[in-house]
Amino acid sequence: MSDRWYSKAVIYCLDIDTFADSNGDGVGDIPGLIGRLDYLARLGVTCLWLHPIHPSPGRDDGYDVTDFYNIDPRFGTLGDFTELLHQAGNRGIRVIIDLVVNHTSDQHPWFQSARSAPDSPYRDWYVWSDSEPSDRHQGMVFPGEQHETWSYDRTAKAWFYHRFYRFQPDLNVENPLVRDEIKKIISFWLQLGVSGFRMDAVPFIIEHTEPGRPSAPKDFDFLTELRQHVQWRRGDAVLLAEANVEPDQLVDYFADQGGSSNRLHMLFDFMLNGRLLLALARQDPEPVVEALRDTPALPAGASWATFLRNHDEIDLSRLTTGQREEVYAQFGPEENMRLYGRGIRRRLAPMLGNDRRRIEMAYSLQFSLRGTPVLRYGEEIGMGEDLSLDGREAIRTPMQWSLLPNAGFSTADPDDLVRPVVDTDEYGYRTVNVTSQRRDGGSLLAWFERMIRTLREAPEVGAGSCTHVDVPTPPGVLVHRADDHSGALLFLHNLGTGKVTVDLGELYDEAELPTEVLADQDYPAVGKLDSLDLDGYGYRWIRLRLDAGYDVGAS
Repeated sequence: MSDRWYSKAVIYCLDIDTFADSNGDGVGDIPGLIGRLDYLARLGVTCLWLHPIHPSPGRDDGYDVTDFYNIDPRFGTLGDFTELLHQAGNRGIRVIIDLVVNHTSDQHPWFQSARSAPDSPYRDWYVWSDSEPSDRHQGMVFPGEQHETWSYDRTAKAWFYHRFYRFQPDLNVENPLVRDEIKKIISFWLQLGVSGFRMDAVPFIIEHTEPGRPSAPKDFDFLTELRQHVQWRRGDAVLLAEANVEPDQLVDYFADQGGSSNRLHMLFDFMLNGRLLLALARQDPEPVVEALRDTPALPAGASWATFLRNHDEIDLSRLTTGQREEVYAQFGPEENMRLYGRGIRRRLAPMLGNDRRRIEMAYSLQFSLRGTPVLRYGEEIGMGEDLSLDGREAIRTPMQWSLLPNAGFSTADPDDLVRPVVDTDEYGYRTVNVTSQRRDGGSLLAWFERMIRTLREAPEVGAGSCTHVDVPTPPGVLVHRADDHSGALLFLHNLGTGKVTVDLGELYDEAELPTEVLADQDYPAVGKLDSLDLDGYGYRWIRLRLDAGYDVGAS
């Protein structure tokens, strides 16, 4: 792939049903999203990641699919979707969609046929056992809500496997017909014009599941097959995967033993995410330094996707029990703020006490680290959560557009909304909304626009290297840099509350004319880098050099 656009992208993830409702039925839809594309373009978004868009009974927020070749009628039609792709493309915004092929809904015609008779042509599309598996109660993804991974189906007179909920039977990816069907699904959406896929639950897709064998081997060759298929169909398409696995397994998802990236293009950086939250909780950057140091080097062409908040709970499972308790104490002190014994179901603004300076610093840090930044809808205005909702739905509330009823999300009766809008004093739509922040040049939204604009003029971030600058610094301060053929940028972040001065004079000789391009406030001129002031929760982006032949406008 000649142009790795994804390494310079800004990805914005959203649920169509909670973003913008165009017809007043209480559910967000594709025409509503089209009407908000100018907002996203102004924000600086270059890629939209849409959560499941397919027809579904809706028992798992769309991840229980009944038809992989269509659009949920609540959202619109295939015609609406192609218009979205066209209008987004006109604004320089690519679109990727969720590829949920680990399982289907139990209402999918494939499963209904499979369970109807042993000789059904779809019987072997799923994973069955004639006897009760010994590992029936092992491997649950949602502990507390899910009690087994094998369930008995009375119609089929057999046990079927489901890594997730009972109503989501796993597909048998060892079956060549299933593999071919997955490729057809990919081809269909690429032909319509999507720029790639966020692959859900990749480690479970490639495992060879057998009854009584909870530690199933993984077939990484299937990822190689998918990559080849995607590249033949659309050369610039990308596979962005969810794989929260041990560090020593990560490289296998990107490449085989040959070294260059021939499997997945991108992985979400769960290791860095957990370490970022631990660093913010401690007000100590050392966990981030450890993550930068310990994460294996990526093969050429591969990239990370970074995030602070995504559509799920914050997953702290890669931290030790003690570290997890530290993060809980700071950001999820109450039991109803936690989920599955491993995560936090809150948005970042309330986690950080709605401290504007700390929110800016946290996102400045995320966006300046290695890889491609992913931003959850509503984070750019500091939305809060609704802990009265079940599980992950706490952070899946309607987008807050204005002071109009229902936050401008919908004209429906409030009782008919897909979910209630947040209506508290501090985070409710009367306090936190796009329209009010659009009129305020000092708002969080205005800051995000400015920060993302600066980032897009800094191709070193994402496409280049990311290195911790190992020099003596005051407590709480992280110094790192990004280097590429286009130039070099230096970043300072103070995770603590006290004012500090940082001495980076040893870097001055390689700086052509050090220039500050983004900061939390007006600081004294950069000078010789030997006395850089930094306020509590402060940050500074300093350009050390820019290649004379590079046009920042080209990014």
